[in-house]
Amino acid sequence: MNVHGCAASGPPRRGALRLAAVQAQELQDRIAAFPRWNYSFQFGEGISTPLPDRGRVNRIEQRRAYFFDRLLELTGGSLSGRRVLDIGCNAGFWSLAAVQAGADFVLGVDFKQEYVDQASLVFEAKGVAGERYRFEQGDIFEHPLGDRFDIVLCLGVMDHVDRPVELFELMVRAGAQLIVIDTEVSRARSSVFEVSHLYDPRDAAGDGLVLVPSRSAVADLASRHGLDTVALALNVSDALGMEDYRRERRCAFICSGVHDLSALPAERRPSLLPWWVRDPRALAGV
Repeated sequence: MNVHGCAASGPPRRGALRLAAVQAQELQDRIAAFPRWNYSFQFGEGISTPLPDRGRVNRIEQRRAYFFDRLLELTGGSLSGRRVLDIGCNAGFWSLAAVQAGADFVLGVDFKQEYVDQASLVFEAKGVAGERYRFEQGDIFEHPLGDRFDIVLCLGVMDHVDRPVELFELMVRAGAQLIVIDTEVSRARSSVFEVSHLYDPRDAAGDGLVLVPSRSAVADLASRHGLDTVALALNVSDALGMEDYRRERRCAFICSGVHDLSALPAERRPSLLPWWVRDPRALAGV
């Protein structure tokens, strides 16, 4: 099945139209078979994954500009020649972004089989060549990676585990020259891990007890392995759905021991004034 909106030369034949209609209906049925989607994907024939919350749709695009576009700034606008490991790949949105940016290969690993199945469907429907990707279900701490990777995407994962030190060691062992982390953070100014509980323990392995890092803790984990770190300055064109970032409870980082990160826009050290004084509009969630 390949329903990704590629243009054809000349008018389609009647048989081809029937085949396209069958393929489109099959894709719609397979999308609808999942109880929920966390990302919005657009396919040909006007088909898309359901994500009616405008705030969540906007959040995805704002996050792309916030950390993925800045990753591309470091790599000259392309991921050509690079292998990417996407930890906690969910439905494969960031894996697809990497492939579309030219990555040679992407491995996505997620704890939930449902997300692996969604990602596989998305890539099939988008017509991505099978040799350029693989999605696997498993606990990232137990899952054999086998190969080495140039880039690791760790997006929404570090705040979902109780072993952040081991997680960072795993990413370094994978051979990554660039690590992109997006995580909930503690507002503590020192290097600490804040004990917390997930709202939905089913989203991760274990009992839902997690260790949320402070900004300094992320930098210290990277420094331990000889990596420089930049906590990225937030660049939001539309704040809808981005309240946790504005309240300084979430932040993205880029780490590398190879690339010069000095040109990246770095977040200013958080002021001693509380976030609700510095940005009172965030109280209203606007």
